[in-house]
Amino acid sequence: MSKHNDYTLKRELKGRHVLMIALGGVIGTGLFLGTSVTIHEAGPGGALAAYLFGGLVMYLTMLCLGELAVAIPDVGSYQTYATRFISPSAGYVIGWIAWLNWAVTVGLELLSVSLLMQRWFPDVSTWIWCVVFAALLFTINALSSKSFGEVEFWFASIKVLTIIVFIVFGGAAMFGFLHMKGSAAPFLSNYSGHGGLFPNGFVAILTTMIVVNFSFQGTELVGITAGESEDPEKTIPKAINNTVWRILVFFGLAVFVLAGLFPWENADKVESPFVVVFDKIGIPYAADIMNFVIITAVLSVANSGLYATSRMLWSMSSNGMIPKFFGKVNKRGVPINALIVSMLVGCLSLLSGIVAKSTVYLWLTSIAGFGAVIVWASIALSNLLARKKFLAEGGNVRDLKFRTPFYPIVPILALFFNVAVIVSLAFIPDQRMALYCGIPFMVACYLVYKFYAKRRMNLNKMEASKAVFNLREKAE
Repeated sequence: MSKHNDYTLKRELKGRHVLMIALGGVIGTGLFLGTSVTIHEAGPGGALAAYLFGGLVMYLTMLCLGELAVAIPDVGSYQTYATRFISPSAGYVIGWIAWLNWAVTVGLELLSVSLLMQRWFPDVSTWIWCVVFAALLFTINALSSKSFGEVEFWFASIKVLTIIVFIVFGGAAMFGFLHMKGSAAPFLSNYSGHGGLFPNGFVAILTTMIVVNFSFQGTELVGITAGESEDPEKTIPKAINNTVWRILVFFGLAVFVLAGLFPWENADKVESPFVVVFDKIGIPYAADIMNFVIITAVLSVANSGLYATSRMLWSMSSNGMIPKFFGKVNKRGVPINALIVSMLVGCLSLLSGIVAKSTVYLWLTSIAGFGAVIVWASIALSNLLARKKFLAEGGNVRDLKFRTPFYPIVPILALFFNVAVIVSLAFIPDQRMALYCGIPFMVACYLVYKFYAKRRMNLNKMEASKAVFNLREKAE
């Protein structure tokens, strides 16, 4: 286990924790609130195709991550792999862009949950709820990695149960087994009529595919949990395989039912399709139940994001990329300074969502979305180069506990698809801001590495080699 200062990170995450952390990082407001917009933009068949393609890209990327995470279970995960197998400068950039991605996400999710609480407490200011839930999430993460994993397990369980209930009841209503108030069972009429499966053409699929791809971000948290998992050789492969097919089933069936129940022309007018379906079926207090579920979904993503940011800073500190201050671990095995700083930055990005929504808020969200795809691309490239290096050094593929299948086809495809998503941003006006913000941020990170961090890392290596030399002298 990696060590920093007097204490170490602890392997306290069980298999069920790792599985639900991966699920929890993905299933959020994008599914519960954003699917109606996707259906409206791409049509019923287009939305389904976009989600299935996004799921394929996710699956290919997670297979690449699986080989790396089992061979090198490290909390720095994709940042560590990029440093080792691409270049130290790439690792430095990936570390910061991944950290900012999740730090901003924490702030945005806190803002979302405070707005959702307005349904029940309209007279309470949103900032009060932001403070309350920020304190709650900080406490959960500060106690131990086990407490984080346990809370995330139950958060994610609520979301998964809700999706299963929706698929069963919504599917029954779609095919006439349950009556929906004010409407007859549509069966497959919304797929065959209203302009067909692809009423807005294939270009619309490309546009929504980018948003869909972003909504799948979060499964890569499996790599970070590997460093604190009890038995990564068993839990990581199992978590990746189970997470991928469950997410594909949940997203695929949920989108299929939603697109079947609502005509695509009117889908964007439905603020929360899950609420409408439950309400029409006759489930009492449907809106309040779904509001609670969405709140848990939002808190789950923020909880995972806070965990990811603190571990990323700790890893970068351990590698000498940033000051040792961020590597301090308390007796509970929590990188407390990294956690505090990540929480504070998350709250600062939350303020930008209120004060400078048209400028800073947009920049941060654009960098976060851009960074998510960059991280996935780096995972594929790291796997490609890591296996190549392993074989060049005389390694035997059979010695790998988890192997990316059909190498090098899988990592090449994963890299190609992720890069294609990044390039396509340039051709979609609404998405170009991601490139305008993301590329300058990456260049800035590289310049900081070149003129500051690189020198710092070299000094740390020199100190480490001196320490080894002194130990040998004393032994002699």
